[in-house]
Amino acid sequence: MNRRALTSVGLSLMLGAAATFAAGCNRDSGDGTGTGSNQLVGVDYPRSDTDFWNSYIKYVPQYAQELGVELKTTNSQNDIANLISNTQTFMSQGVKGVVMAPQDTAAIAPTLSQLESRDIPVVTIDTRPDTGKVFMVVRADNRAYGTKACQFLGTKLGGKGKVVMLQGGLDSINGRDRTEAFNECMQKEFPEITVFGEATDWKADVAASKLQTRFASDPDIKGIYMQSSFALSGTLQILKQRGLQVPPTDPKHVFVVSNDGIPEELKHIGEGLIDATVSQPADLYAKYGLEYVKAAIEGKTFQPGPTEHGSNIIQVRDGLLEDQLPAPLVTLDGAPIAGEPTVKFDDASLWGNNA
Repeated sequence: MNRRALTSVGLSLMLGAAATFAAGCNRDSGDGTGTGSNQLVGVDYPRSDTDFWNSYIKYVPQYAQELGVELKTTNSQNDIANLISNTQTFMSQGVKGVVMAPQDTAAIAPTLSQLESRDIPVVTIDTRPDTGKVFMVVRADNRAYGTKACQFLGTKLGGKGKVVMLQGGLDSINGRDRTEAFNECMQKEFPEITVFGEATDWKADVAASKLQTRFASDPDIKGIYMQSSFALSGTLQILKQRGLQVPPTDPKHVFVVSNDGIPEELKHIGEGLIDATVSQPADLYAKYGLEYVKAAIEGKTFQPGPTEHGSNIIQVRDGLLEDQLPAPLVTLDGAPIAGEPTVKFDDASLWGNNA
């Protein structure tokens, strides 16, 4: 498609998105550092219905001010159509780069192509597009999330029993990575554990309903893996209703491991209500997302290998780099699981203890 055709599509989408943008866009100015339009960046927040993403939303303007980046922000509310419309708005505002976290990692491809045609670099946070070009992906190793959860539950259950995996959205690379790694680890290392995979599309009500149904059919479940903290409240409520909120030393205890590392999860680990979580770095997503998009605007390039901030850049496919940030398993005592180190829940280095 040529530039004129792309412009026509963009104008059409903008008109259709006017009402959505008016309701969902939060316009931020720069900090007066004099960077001007050369550092104007559009940041789309993927959703604001979880503590993790609300924490990310708070970190973004803080780091933008530190970096001298001027922001235009929108919130796509977990809707790919909103994200596409918001991106059209960014282009009309003259942004020089875009940071986004597409929850549907396949459907964003045409929008990425349009941004590339206009020489607007893109950094994706937390998720990696299935196809299309971006300057850098900033996320943690989501396969490691699934593996760590598997090793924790498998060890605690002594290699036997039943576990429920409350999956995220399988249209997302994150949901697929965590699910595939968890299943592969269980099949290889704990073949006597039965895994019930429940797709939830990252929706709390769906997760609670499916967990309730699973307990009705299999009341002897001994482990739960929540692929995100979106399922936390419903899971705790169901365990309480069934009289299963008991200490780990009690035979009735159901071991629960989550993903995110939000303050509430860390608090619940300390209280014995859940047992572990993988701390996904909301603060570093904001920091390095903005640093990479600023670097892209300035014409800098990167290569695979270790970084100065303790992560590792890998080449996912031709022309696509991913900076995999550290995401430790957090437990009550910080003791190793399956020979791998963990972090104690009250460790001051965890962003959830400083949010």
